[in-house]
Amino acid sequence: MSKLDVGLIALDLDDTLLDKDRNISDKNVEALRKAAELGIYVVLCSGRAEDAILPYVRRLEIAGMQAGRYIIAINGCSVFDLHERKQIYCQKVSYDILHHANEEAQKMGLFSEVYTADTIYYQKQTEWTDIDVKLCGLKGKEIEDYDAFLQQGFTKMLVPGDPDQLQVLQKKLKADFGDKAVVFTSKPYFLEILPPNCGKGEAISWLSDHIGLDKNRTMGFGDSMNDESMIRLCKYGICMKNGLDYIKGIADFTTEYDNNSSGVGMFIEKNVL
Repeated sequence: MSKLDVGLIALDLDDTLLDKDRNISDKNVEALRKAAELGIYVVLCSGRAEDAILPYVRRLEIAGMQAGRYIIAINGCSVFDLHERKQIYCQKVSYDILHHANEEAQKMGLFSEVYTADTIYYQKQTEWTDIDVKLCGLKGKEIEDYDAFLQQGFTKMLVPGDPDQLQVLQKKLKADFGDKAVVFTSKPYFLEILPPNCGKGEAISWLSDHIGLDKNRTMGFGDSMNDESMIRLCKYGICMKNGLDYIKGIADFTTEYDNNSSGVGMFIEKNVL
């Protein structure tokens, strides 16, 4: 295969760029730094909040470059400019959606969460909220009047819990909301509710316009359902070898190596650099 003409590489974190220990391998770092040095935008694109993505930006050591100045957070609801130190794009879920989703979750004994850049807020701390706090590396905080707190609107709501329960809740919320919200599981134990027409792919399209980049020069790496719009909307959608069969089915390419074997770096080195 001839080298692919790429101007932006967007990268999911968990089970894509990160290995099972949530580290970025030396091979992945090397490939992405080389890409950034060539002027190819390297954009970490995660369901995590902004502050939870920053440690991985530091690991790549690209934030000082023009090609490393942007991150996409909250599954595409937020684009952050690290040079300007400000959010330049934001989409929020409306209160009525948040209120209804939270009510339906509570009927099943589940407790939802909402996010800012550095904190996860919830009505009650549980073993499931603790998993998310630990995974994201953010602060966790209980809110007494949680429903009133939701009225300001948030970029996303997450319901952590038993995967079987979440499948039932997902089906109910999808039927209730229709096209008024995006509902999916990012991990079997995380159900997410996002604004309509919002995803990693839509954020990459917006960012491409913002920096004046032809969308035919975009590449996105992912493995799971929260990567679907990125895989579909990037010119080159790349699914990890360890990714879901559904994502492999819609991707343009599948990596030869999985996330524990530097699949991202190996693909970029062979097909881009």
